[in-house]
Amino acid sequence: MPIQPATATIPGADPQRVEGALRQLAPKWTTGIVHTIAKYGPEMRVRDLARYFPSVGAPFMSKRLATMHEAGLLRRDAEFDRTAPYRLSQRALTLGPVYRSLVQWSSEHIDRSPQGRSDRIEDALSRLQPRHTTTVVQLLAEHGSLRFTHLAEAADVYEALLVPRLARLQEDGLVTRAGTRHGDPYTLTEAGQALEPVYASVQRWEERHTAVPTAPVPTAVRTLPAPALGSDGIRTAAALRRSAVPAALFSHSSQPQPRTPAAPSAASPARGR
Repeated sequence: MPIQPATATIPGADPQRVEGALRQLAPKWTTGIVHTIAKYGPEMRVRDLARYFPSVGAPFMSKRLATMHEAGLLRRDAEFDRTAPYRLSQRALTLGPVYRSLVQWSSEHIDRSPQGRSDRIEDALSRLQPRHTTTVVQLLAEHGSLRFTHLAEAADVYEALLVPRLARLQEDGLVTRAGTRHGDPYTLTEAGQALEPVYASVQRWEERHTAVPTAPVPTAVRTLPAPALGSDGIRTAAALRRSAVPAALFSHSSQPQPRTPAAPSAASPARGR
C-alpha cells in the first residue's frame, strides 16, 4: 500500500529540542509553582510556597524547586543564605504564550470539562513530553498514515520501543489506527493534527533562550536511483534519512551556511617540478 499524502502540516524544530523543553515544564507542580510565584511573589521561600501546596510538603517542595532551578526556570541568591527565596527567571517569565497554546489545545481537542488552568496545562504536557512523541506526530502529519514497520524505520526507533509509545499515543488521544486488523496503518487524530500552534510556541520559547548554535557542516545526502522511486522507494527513502523528522517540517530550524574557502597561505612552500 503506497504512503498516503499528508493530511496535516505541523511545522516544528528538532524533536529532541522540543521534547527537552516540554520535559522541563512537565513535572507535576511545576506549572502551579510558576503561577504561584508570579501571583504572590516576586520572591518566595520554600516554606511560603509549601503553604499553597499542602499535599506536597516542604521536603518535596524543596526538591522540586531545586529541579526547576537547575532547569533555568528559577533563580535565587543562596551563596551565603541557604534559605534564600526563589524568583522566576526570564525563561519562566516568558512562558505565557506556551501556556496559552497548551490551554487552548487541551480545551478544544482533549477535555472540554471544567479544569483549573494549571491542571489542564500539566495534563497537556504529560501527553506531549514522552520521548519520540514529536517524531511520530510529525511523520504522520507528513505522510497521512504509516504502517508500524514503516513508521519504526522512518523514526529510527526500535520496534520493541515503539510498541508502548504508540499505545500511549492512542491512549492520550493523539494517534489512532485506520482499521482494526493487524497491520492497519496509524494516523493522527484531530487532536494530533491540531498541535501546530503548540509546537510553534514551544519552539519560539526554546529559541529565545538558547544560544544560536554554530552552523553544522553539511553532510552527504543519500539518494535513490530513479527506478526505485515507487511506493516502496518512498518508504525506503524515509528510512534512509535516518533523521528523526523530515527537514521539510523544520520551519524554524537554521539552514547550514556555505563555507567560504580559505585563501592560500603565502608561506606555503611551492611544490617542486
